[in-house]
Amino acid sequence: MWVYGDRSRTVKPRQALRALTATLREVESGTASGSDRHDRLTTAFLLASELAQGIADAEFRTKGLDEPSPTQEAAMALLVALARKLAASAWSAYTSVGPPSSAELMGLALSALPDEVEVKTPKGFALDAVYPEAYLKAAGERPWDSPPLVIGIRSAGAGLAALVAAVTNASKVVTLRPMGHPFHREVRVSDEVRRSLGAHLGPFAVVDEGPRRSGSSFAAVADLLEALGVAPERIVLLPSHAGDVGPEALPEHRTRWASATRRPASFDALIAEEPLAGWFEDLTGSVKFIEELSGGAWAVEDKEIPVHPGLERRKFRLTTEQGTYLAKFAGLGVSGEAKFARARTLARAGATPEPLGLRRGFLLEKWIEGERGPRADRAALVEHVGRYLGLRALAFPAVAGDGANLEDLAVMARMNVAELKGDAAADALPRPPARTKPRPIHVDGRLHRWEWLTLPDGRLIKTDALDHSAGHDLVGCQDVAWDVAGARVELDLDDDETAELCAIVARVCDRPIDEALLDFLDIAYPAFQAGLWTAARDAATPEQRPAIETQIARYVARLS
Repeated sequence: MWVYGDRSRTVKPRQALRALTATLREVESGTASGSDRHDRLTTAFLLASELAQGIADAEFRTKGLDEPSPTQEAAMALLVALARKLAASAWSAYTSVGPPSSAELMGLALSALPDEVEVKTPKGFALDAVYPEAYLKAAGERPWDSPPLVIGIRSAGAGLAALVAAVTNASKVVTLRPMGHPFHREVRVSDEVRRSLGAHLGPFAVVDEGPRRSGSSFAAVADLLEALGVAPERIVLLPSHAGDVGPEALPEHRTRWASATRRPASFDALIAEEPLAGWFEDLTGSVKFIEELSGGAWAVEDKEIPVHPGLERRKFRLTTEQGTYLAKFAGLGVSGEAKFARARTLARAGATPEPLGLRRGFLLEKWIEGERGPRADRAALVEHVGRYLGLRALAFPAVAGDGANLEDLAVMARMNVAELKGDAAADALPRPPARTKPRPIHVDGRLHRWEWLTLPDGRLIKTDALDHSAGHDLVGCQDVAWDVAGARVELDLDDDETAELCAIVARVCDRPIDEALLDFLDIAYPAFQAGLWTAARDAATPEQRPAIETQIARYVARLS
């Protein structure tokens, strides 16, 4: 099944450096303070991390291997300087931002920068609540016999390595890009890198988010070090969680992971020391009780709602004397800021809950009580959904690279249908329309019945509406026709209702729905969803599987 995707975007390093400089000036000018200033500093750090990753990857593509360069070293020097500022802010309760970084900014500005680089927003920072402060804590609290040589695994590892280096007085920082099959990655490095690693006599800190399904990126770096004669006890792994490697790990890598020295930099360890309640009390009042709703816990009382724990964001219900609130991870830096902006737009239109604030990557909103699923009559439902989708088409434009193109969707549909129904069914699928020019937007992508709340006064509210266009899946941003196809499936619209929905969307956003595109997406949408929920079933508990099986069957029926 093809479900997941890995997108990048092209940036011009000098433009990115100017934006980074402007953000740092804002931080150091005193216009913001406290946690708001810390959030802006985090944004600057993540921008610098992406830039360092993009520069290193550009040189990797040119040379076919990882090799140090003055430009990479200048980018890392800036990143380590910003990591020290982030540590100063975090450890001073946000009263300090540490020493200036003007010298490091100038050093990178005077370097030989490429015209363009490809950068990636790491999944951990945008979706999985991977926190820089957790790495500062994990590395800073470990006793090191001598300064480590830090190896960051790109993409996320570029910034994470700088954090570890900042608090360990690291002797050197290297970033590497594992390549190859996702479950069997390997690293390609120059002789200079090999000599540098082999000459280091102290400990090594290997840093990344994850591990996920295989842990092959961590394994690739550990394989390299062991091939260079580094004893296992000199290698310290700093992952983002304390769990095991995933089900696709090779047996020898699983064995090594179990015995390795690990220093997890987990969100749970971070909030154990700095409770989440304190992040929002200026907005909520004193928090009396916190209930975690992550991993599908919000649906535990309704066994008919299928959940995909791997796609669930960290979320918490906060109970205070002033009321009840929902805090959900929206993303650090620019990622979270964009989702917060979308939340405000949708709330002003009465479509979603009102966001009260974005604090350290978590979006806070009032808890809304309602009955799950739309309860309005069919005509009112179609009218409401049409206006909602039309608003999204009007307000949230995107660019083509932010999502899969039609050819990729066609390949995905063929692969998934072949696995579900056989090659003959896959061969009969329609090709994507040749003359269609989709207009990508930040689609909702999650129009399932249980994602709607009917309030006591009859109003319909959409939940989970902010980030499925920016997830880790293949689809990403698409034409609004993707959501029309989704509404047709998830809300069981008949042909007349779908035609009316198209007319309402077109009236609101002032552009018609392309009928040929919709015909194609009527197949691509259930093919994708069937693959997505098949992946969920494979990782589900026995109690979760019946609801997931029912959901898969609905999509397969649509492919007949």
